[in-house]
This record gives sequence, C-alpha cells and structure tokens, in this order.
Amino acid sequence: MKDNFIGMLKTACDRTNRGNQVSDLVSVLEKGGFFTAPCSTQYHLCKEGGLLEHSLNVASAALNIGLALKYENSHSLVIAALLHDVGKMGQFNKPNYVPNMVKDGRVTKAEPVQKYKISESKPYASNPELLYVDHEIRSIQIISQYLDLTEEESFAILYHNGMYSNLKYALNGKETPLQMIIHFADLWASRVVESSKEAE
Repeated sequence: MKDNFIGMLKTACDRTNRGNQVSDLVSVLEKGGFFTAPCSTQYHLCKEGGLLEHSLNVASAALNIGLALKYENSHSLVIAALLHDVGKMGQFNKPNYVPNMVKDGRVTKAEPVQKYKISESKPYASNPELLYVDHEIRSIQIISQYLDLTEEESFAILYHNGMYSNLKYALNGKETPLQMIIHFADLWASRVVESSKEAE
C-alpha cells in the first residue's frame, strides 16, 4: 500500500510539475508515522496502517466519482485525496493517536500490581500531549511546508469534512467541484467501503 501511495502521489505531482517536491514530503510522512497510523480512535480503520488504507480508498473513490462526473483535473483529485487526512498522523514528533490503555482486571493480594490492556471497543485515544488542532488545519500546515498545493487543492483538503467539520459555517455555500468530490469520496470510503470490510 505504501508503494502504491507514493507512486500515485509522485505521478500526480510529476504531471503538474511538482514531482521534485514529493521526496521531502514522503520523508516527513514516514518520520511522522503516517504509513502506520490508525485512521480513527474507534470507528473506521482504527488499526495500524488504517490511515494509509483510508487515504488510498478515498483516492480510488475520488477517481471513480471524477470519471463519472467528467471532472478533468484527475491529478488534483489524487493529490487532495491522498493527503486530505495527513493531520491525523500528528505533528511536532507526537502521534495524533496513542493506544487506549484500560485496566485489565482488579488488583488483588495475589496480584497487587494493576495490569493494563488495549481497549477492545476503543483501541486508540487522542494524544493528550499534542495540543488540539482540527486535523484538516494540521493537514494543510504539514503539507504546505513541502508541497505547493493549488488553491483548489488546499480548499478541498481544508473543507473535506464538509458540514461535519468545525469549519462548516465558513464553507456553507462556497463548495467547489474538487471539495465536493473529496468530501463524498471520504464519506463513501469511510461509511461504505471500510464499514463493509470491517463487517467481514
């Protein structure tokens, strides 16, 4: 999956004269834990590598939607889709999600030390050591240091959660074709593709 992600990103950036910016961004993603991070605390793809898998699922859905709607800028679709959730990896050498440890049994005379295990219902928690910033904003902060996003790509990433975002009132009525495709691709991946995989 990692090779697929890098290959798709490099191709899209090469075709928009930004290929020379990809290696530094990929290095930051690697160091930041993007390729191994979970996608959520307890919902879709809350497992190691879930964020990478979700990003590829969104790119696939976005390309299919773009094809059906005859949206011509497939390179921006790929870039925005692959990078929309980069902020979920964390920042400042701190992961966004950490294992959610819960008590494992009770302390007894025979076992005087409390044991812990990862929660089965909510395997991850937001990292209390990382100051909270909406992940859409964090995504833009990280990506923009290494890759020159177009205005539409930046807008689509920032507002990819549409009316489910804390930024919804700023978006209201200002949707763009790229933003709408990324938003629906994200919904389709998380609510349909990934929920059906987890049901299996």
